[in-house]
Amino acid sequence: MSTLRIDLGERSYDIHVGENVLDRAGEIVAGVCKGRAAAVVTNPKIGRLYAGRLVESLARAGITGHIVTIPAGERYKNLNTVRRVYEQMLDHRIDRTGMVIGLGGGVVGDLAGFVAATYLRGVDFVQVPTSLLAQVDASVGGKVGVNLARGKNLVGAFYQPKVVVIDTGVLSTLPKPELRSGLAEVIKHGIILDDGFFAFLEQDLPAIRRLHPHALQFAVERSCAIKAEVVTRDERESGLRAILNYGHTVGHALESLTAYKGYRHGEVVAIGMVTAALVAREMGVADDSLARRIMSALNAAGLPYRPVSDVSHAAIMEAMKLDKKVAYGRLRFVLVRRIGSAFITDEVTPDILLRALDAQARL
Repeated sequence: MSTLRIDLGERSYDIHVGENVLDRAGEIVAGVCKGRAAAVVTNPKIGRLYAGRLVESLARAGITGHIVTIPAGERYKNLNTVRRVYEQMLDHRIDRTGMVIGLGGGVVGDLAGFVAATYLRGVDFVQVPTSLLAQVDASVGGKVGVNLARGKNLVGAFYQPKVVVIDTGVLSTLPKPELRSGLAEVIKHGIILDDGFFAFLEQDLPAIRRLHPHALQFAVERSCAIKAEVVTRDERESGLRAILNYGHTVGHALESLTAYKGYRHGEVVAIGMVTAALVAREMGVADDSLARRIMSALNAAGLPYRPVSDVSHAAIMEAMKLDKKVAYGRLRFVLVRRIGSAFITDEVTPDILLRALDAQARL
């Protein structure tokens, strides 16, 4: 097991990464949380696979785990589900000394974190991510929240966990499409901040897809380390942290336009990263090789590089107006000049974006 530190002063916490770390979760949690009652928020499939192991580990450390099950799927990451979780926590008599543990993918982690931030004005929160997407992205950094019908993550908070427990062994039961979805965020981390890591991925993506232990653990660890570096420097997204949204502007628009049913999150991020590369080309800040390298990596990961659903460019551009990254009526876009060199701009005009979308449709 390796340990990474997120240094945020009194909100600092550790990320523990390793195979079969789930069986040590109880002692890890007991070491940082004083409470002895936990709401283990999960979905039916993950609950059947791993909730028993987690609850047993908690029990060995003197913590009673109450399983709270929510439906699987992005469309259930909403305030109605939050209310049902609150009610179950009250039924289990979890008070302000208790904790919320998110056991599952990004939907579970985001919603569980929002519950923890707001239940009784805040209780301890623990992340136990079980999807690659959640392990390398959603579980790290403290952004929690839920969707509204008109957009993704429009209600939320910054609420750091007390600890993150990442068991890479659980990825053996992850459906292959979900593994591919997670690889989009792994690739993104290389694109925005680490050209050496991106080069590693260009070589080793096939091994990661085969769940080769060393390649997989390194990919998870390095992704977490990159995100930790960004979050430590900018916890509340006042500047640098926004680069983590690379590919998400168009990606979130596609998700909302398809009611969170048409794509997996990593698929829309993959599409959005290609859009961003083409926008950078249209603006003259990047050459053709950027989009080619990104598309090649996405192809090796089994990810799409253009929309496959019948969504008009006008609809995408309209949906983007509701994005959280809009400020003073101008959309902030994350672009890269070259692999490893990201920047934020509000100079992407509708004409530039439309030309990039048209070019993407012709790929």
